[in-house]
Amino acid sequence: MAIFSKSNVPQFSVDVYQNEFLPEGGREVNAIATVSSTGGGTIGAAVGAPHLYSAGQSPDAAVAIMVDCSGSMDYPPTKMRGARDATAAAIDALRDGVRFAVIGGTHVATEVYPGNGRLAVAEAATRGQAKQALRRLSAGGGTAIGAWLRLADRVLASADVTIRHGILLTDGRNEHESPEDLKAALDSCAGRFTCDARGVGTDWEVKEVTGIASALLGTADIVADPAGLAADFTSMMEAAMGKEVADVSLRLWTPVGVEIKFVKQVAPTVEELTDRRTEAGPRAGDYPTGSWGDESRDYHICVQVPGAGLGQEMLAARVSLVVPQGDGSAQTLSQGLVRAVWTDDMAASTSINPQVAHYTGQAELAQVIQQGLDARKAGDLDGATAKLGRAVQLAAASGNADTAKLLSKVVDVVDAAEGTVRLKPKVAEADEMTLETRSTKTVRVKKQ
Repeated sequence: MAIFSKSNVPQFSVDVYQNEFLPEGGREVNAIATVSSTGGGTIGAAVGAPHLYSAGQSPDAAVAIMVDCSGSMDYPPTKMRGARDATAAAIDALRDGVRFAVIGGTHVATEVYPGNGRLAVAEAATRGQAKQALRRLSAGGGTAIGAWLRLADRVLASADVTIRHGILLTDGRNEHESPEDLKAALDSCAGRFTCDARGVGTDWEVKEVTGIASALLGTADIVADPAGLAADFTSMMEAAMGKEVADVSLRLWTPVGVEIKFVKQVAPTVEELTDRRTEAGPRAGDYPTGSWGDESRDYHICVQVPGAGLGQEMLAARVSLVVPQGDGSAQTLSQGLVRAVWTDDMAASTSINPQVAHYTGQAELAQVIQQGLDARKAGDLDGATAKLGRAVQLAAASGNADTAKLLSKVVDVVDAAEGTVRLKPKVAEADEMTLETRSTKTVRVKKQ
């Protein structure tokens, strides 16, 4: 558990964007909370740690790299070679002092380096030894990702550090353990370490890989060409090294009579958090957000308030960022307020806040892409055309150029503004998987 003093916690801010005005009888309140974290001079060091490090350094961290070594990694041979090179590149990106381990994954999990349930401390010698150990990696056996995650958890738990992170690479489906086994492993690891997951090639299951990253509050992506693995692993490791504080929760307090309809992250990706709530005292609940560096994220909060008369106003919710303390309490890093005011001014009460409107559209965009691709796979071409057409329309309206480009590889766009499209008769599997994997990525609201 991370314990922080006020002097070494990064500066967090919470800015709330909403239309607080409701018509007579109005009950639904929507708000976007923009949470930003900016670094300080001693970020990342736990209270009482013997060394303090400057911003941007993460010696108070441990990383486990899980490399798929199943038999399919030999087809083509460039996959295994790419995985070794990528892992070596990630090891090179480790900062001095960071603990690390490499795990080989088949139908069992094997410690590749350093072994015996330990973590190595990154320095020139251990980096060299780890890269030497990578040369012994060969492909053979099955795939049981839950076993890989459980071993990573055990190894990472051996270090008394603030940040624990995993990087997982797979090229296939989790065929050598049941879905229940994988879910149990994810439930066991959730909250203990974060994990980025990558699928290489096109023989893996998108929902499986994105589900792993979602459960462990990490990122997911496709690397269709093994040649791109080294650059991707380097980028992932650099992002992990930038994390400075772990176990941050979004705490939502609501007055008596207020019902929470949903809480979701909406930028940089859409992530449903509603069902992840843990109670945190009377009328308060915590939603996990994982580890933070210098970054900003947006959250959409929707609550239902009791009806009230014209001219009345109330606090609809209080949004706080908290980190756990050693005594079981939590330190509040920042907070913002969500309000409700009832008015007979129709212009005020019917105006939609730009941030709320934007992210409502981005959440719908992610949803209709998934629905459209599922319909296409099921042979429902009319349904797929309608959903993907709506996706094109939403991407164009919000300026989500990256998603629009991915959609154009699956459909021929006739009129983006109207959402008129035709399904392409042939679509490369990598293009379809890329669209599905990246469907939850959003763009920030345009500056007004």
